[in-house]
This record gives sequence, structure tokens and C-alpha cells, in this order.
Amino acid sequence: MGDAFIRHIELLGYEKRFFPSQHYVYMFLVKWNDLSEKVVYRRFTEIYEFHKVLKEMFPIESGDINTENRIIPHLPAPKWFDGQRSTENRQGTLAEYCYTLVNLPHKISRCLHVVSFFKVRHDDMNPVTDSQIKKPEVFLLPKDSKQSLTDITGPIVLQTYRAIADYEKSSTSEMALKAGDMVDVVEKSENGWWFCQLKNKRGWVPAAYLEPMDGPDESEEQEPNYAGESYVVQKSYSAVEEDELTLKEGDTIEVIHKLLDGWWVIRKDETTGYYPSMYLQKAGEVNSVKSELRNRSAPPRRSTIQNAKSIHKQGRKQISQETYRRNSKKYIQSQWNMQGNSQNKANVIIEKNEPQDNKAKAQPAVPPRPSKDLILNRCTERTRRKIL
Repeated sequence: MGDAFIRHIELLGYEKRFFPSQHYVYMFLVKWNDLSEKVVYRRFTEIYEFHKVLKEMFPIESGDINTENRIIPHLPAPKWFDGQRSTENRQGTLAEYCYTLVNLPHKISRCLHVVSFFKVRHDDMNPVTDSQIKKPEVFLLPKDSKQSLTDITGPIVLQTYRAIADYEKSSTSEMALKAGDMVDVVEKSENGWWFCQLKNKRGWVPAAYLEPMDGPDESEEQEPNYAGESYVVQKSYSAVEEDELTLKEGDTIEVIHKLLDGWWVIRKDETTGYYPSMYLQKAGEVNSVKSELRNRSAPPRRSTIQNAKSIHKQGRKQISQETYRRNSKKYIQSQWNMQGNSQNKANVIIEKNEPQDNKAKAQPAVPPRPSKDLILNRCTERTRRKIL
């Protein structure tokens, strides 16, 4: 296998930390060529020092010799005192810097200096903390690029979830859990893998192993949409449970219920069933996800978890596949009926109009013949001669 290189760097936001003294660190999600994803934390002073060395290594590309040849992006120097406002306002510039950096020629974007700087450090996995000092405050960057960065006005209160069973991690990017662990959810990915933190540990966890504290049901979960959204299967999957579907790559299906655990309810013809959302791509989207699926597996389903223990007396609401099928069939039938009624109305209008079109058009009335006296008084001499 070749040397490691970075495919993408995404700025997630920043943390306000209080140990050993108050300071700020930026959070980056770094995606590597082996399809692994790591979260790293860097102070801006570190980033700026990295930037200065990069410019020294590539003086032509940095514009030091001729400014017209500059392709390495600009980065403003740190302020004498970096407070929260400057940390927050700098995010747009920093996000743009990272995007440009990974898209530079390979001799720059894949050089040892870049790769080494964004590699996971010990402090990224186990940040130095003090139990007597309050927890770091997390400020996440809005996912909607159109949203202004100034909309971040305070720390985002992370949702706390409880682990319902033990979970053994299968890769270094994941985090092991023990039943009863209380984790803070940093990011909820729709593929069913959630990025969580537990004390000084961070990593990806299957959403199926977590339950909200205030009740068994997910407040953010969408209602079924029986109209369906068109998706294309990007990776084949053979059903393991009875309520799952077996599909092959390239199949077109309709998603009728998006669930937070990453297993969506889909419709293929008149059949419904569960399918891993990470193996699906919305119809018409250009960016293919095939290359990222080769070494990835779908998260486990809650129904397959053994020894699950919930703190809630009432179980999570679950819709049966029979209900999905019945409601889906009703929706499709109602659409057909609506189309049929519309067609019938159109036919009635045409039929009503047809008799009117077939009627003979009324002939204009023939004026009465003028009297002899009227002709003699009003007509020309030539006309008067004809009646004499």
C-alpha cells in the first residue's frame, strides 16, 4: 500500500477548554486515503506555525519570489490576544484554507509536513483534563454553508445518551462502550454511526446501542413519507433478518422512512423492508460513494443486540413491516384514484362540449324584400326601371 495522504479536511467547530488555563482549539475531521476518519484538535498558533513552515518549503508556490505564482492560500497571523470572538470569526477563513490545502498539487498536499501535522496525536484521543475543572464547551460549525458563522452565539449543549449494552469496537476510529455509560453525542450521521465523547475518550458508536435519557423514542426521528424518495443502491446487501430486503447494486428504490439508527425502510415495487442507508445514494446526485463502501460495514440493528437493558419502562415505538406495506399500498391506490378521477373529469368536460360543437351553426336571418314605394323613393334610376 502506498504512503498515507489526506482526502479531505472538514472544520467541525471549536472547543473552549479550561485546563491548564482557558484556551481554544479547533476541531477537524480528517479523512484519509484508507477511508479512515479521525478527529484532531489544533490551536490556531500551531496552525499558523505549520503554515509558515509550508511557505518556506515551497517559496515559489507561496508567492515569495513572484506573487503571481502564489497558490498556497493566505492565513492571517494570530492576534496578540485570541479570545472567543476572534476564534469564532476565523472559522470561515480556516475552513476555506483547509479546502484549498488538500486540493493543491500532490507535492504540497501530500508532503510529509502536511501529513504529519494532521495525524492523530495522543492528546487528540486522550486530552489532558482535570476533574475539578468544568468540561470543555463545544461550539459546532453550522452544516448549512449559507448560514452565517455569527449565528453561533453560545456553547452547544450536547445531547447525553445512555448505552443499553456493551459494545466492542472493531476499528481504531470507534469507541468501546459498557452498558450504562453516559456519552455526549457530538455528531449524528444518517448512516447510523454517531461520533460521541465519554470523559477523555472520543470515537464512533452505533446509534442502535444508545437511548435518549428523557424517553425511549427519538424526538428528531421523521414520520414515514409514503410518497417515497428515489434512491439508487450503491452496494449489494443480502437480508439477514426477515424484515430486511435483498438488493443488488444499481437497483432503484424508494425510501419511505428514514430512521436514526441508519436502517431505513424502503419500498421496492410493493415490497417494503429495512436496508442500510449507507449503501444508498439519492437519485440524481453526482458524487458517487462507491469507493468509500469497499471496506465499511453497516452498523448493527437494535433487534440484533443481546442483553440490551433500557432504563425506560415503555419500549420504543416500532412500526411493523405489515403496517408499512398496508399504508404504502393505500397511498399508491389513492394516487391512482386521484389520477383516475382527474381523467374522468377531463372526459366529462370533453363529452359536454362535443354536442355543442356538433350543432349546426344558426343561419343569418334574411331581411324582408323592400316595398315598391320604398324602391322608387330610395334606389337608383337603374333599379327603379327594373320594377316598372
